[in-house]
Amino acid sequence: AHLAESGGGLVQPGGSLRLSCAASGFTFSSFGMGWARHVPGKGLEWVSGIYSDGSTSYTDSVKGRFTITRDNAKNTVYLQMNTLSPEDTAVYYCATVPAVIWGQGTQVTVST
Repeated sequence: AHLAESGGGLVQPGGSLRLSCAASGFTFSSFGMGWARHVPGKGLEWVSGIYSDGSTSYTDSVKGRFTITRDNAKNTVYLQMNTLSPEDTAVYYCATVPAVIWGQGTQVTVST
């Protein structure tokens, strides 16, 4: 079982990025999926989840700015991030729900 994130990078405040997470080796459609982020010294924060029934959840700090979606035909989950701020700088990980499989992470840096 494997998850591979992509789409991170450097963006200016107010900008947008879309993260992708490609899954393989397990029945993707049977699992909820989510995104978490890690800031050194601040621990791991669960950002968003999308579940097998299509429902979604978001941590308060990203509500209205981030959107999680999934494409079961492509075994991929996405995180569209808009109106980014320096506080969103982190390594972003995708994971299954429950969090038994994790990706390797992708760095998102929001800076001028």
